[in-house]
Amino acid sequence: MKKVIKTNLAPSAIGPYSQAIIAGSFLFISGQGAIDPDTQEYRPLSIKEETILALQNLKGIVESAGSTMENVVKTTIFLQDMNDFNEFNEAYSSFFPSLPPARSTIQAAKLPKGFKVEIEAIVLIS
Repeated sequence: MKKVIKTNLAPSAIGPYSQAIIAGSFLFISGQGAIDPDTQEYRPLSIKEETILALQNLKGIVESAGSTMENVVKTTIFLQDMNDFNEFNEAYSSFFPSLPPARSTIQAAKLPKGFKVEIEAIVLIS
């Protein structure tokens, strides 16, 4: 059985999908970009700022599901430009100061709304 997670702490889905789904002991979070959850708008920012906003959105979903960022076990990162990798890492590491999750990073030719970064995650639910 699955449970849909929907929260105002992250942007609403911009298509026919859920912000996140709990299935068994895991939370599967859809890709998060730099959309302000209050205005539901994307405003192009630096890669660091977009990373921070995307991770704040992800964190809002994680916490709404009753878990914590320490329980993130896997992230998939989509970067518009792999040249942003080092700056992305600086911002990303501040959300995972110890025992960071497993991760894949992929350069994507084009992301929704023109995002510089999109982040999806799998989280252990306690």
